[in-house]
Formats: sequence, structure tokens, C-alpha cells
Amino acid sequence: MKISELSKRTGVSTRSIRHYEKKKIIKAMRLENDYREFDESAIERIRIIQLYLGLGLTTEQIEQILSCEDSGPDEYEFCKEMLDAYQGKLNQINQQIEALEAVKQRLEKQKAKMMEKRTVKAAEAAASTAT
Repeated sequence: MKISELSKRTGVSTRSIRHYEKKKIIKAMRLENDYREFDESAIERIRIIQLYLGLGLTTEQIEQILSCEDSGPDEYEFCKEMLDAYQGKLNQINQQIEALEAVKQRLEKQKAKMMEKRTVKAAEAAASTAT
């Protein structure tokens, strides 16, 4: 199938498919007119790529994982590259969570200070109007 049909069948832009090919995570045969020709397996390959991209992996990490998968099912289960990629992404996410937690705590502290000042000012205003 041509790239336009693959794009329609997967919902992925032709630009992305070309990018995947450039990054060597999907392969196309070239016809005599230099058009790309994809077989049916490209549909599932793109779905897998989209899954990994959705997990936040880079195309470089996906390439390592897919080369693991291409090596065969027995080796795939114990693929060190896949485990390393997952662990690296988990470490990155945990660092981001820690950074966000620190920001959250600072925001909560600032909000509490503002609320306290607001309460004090409201009490002062109420006291001044009562007298």
C-alpha cells in the first residue's frame, strides 16, 4: 500500500510516517518510481509506535525496543534494551513528579499566606466599620 493509504488506515500523518522511516522504526520498499510501498504489517507497526510514543518514549528508544521485538519472541521477553528504556522513562517521570510536588508545596504555602492575609484584612475592615 502507498503512504497515503497507510496514513488513512492508521490515522497517522504521512509526515509522521516519513519521520518514522527516517528514524528507521518502520521500513518501506521502494517502487521503480521511488514511491514508498508498505505491506500490511506496517499498520500494526505504526500502532505499536503510537503506543510507545503515548508512553512518552522517544523514537530512539522505540527503535531499540522494536529491534528487540524483531529479534524473535524468545529474546523479546528478556530484552534488556526494552527494560532499560522503560526504567529510564520511569526515572524521568519520577523526577518530574518530585519537581512538581515541590512546586505544588510552594504554591500551597503561598496560597495559605494569601488566605491568612485576606482573613486578617477582612477582620480589620469589619472592626473598623463596627466602631
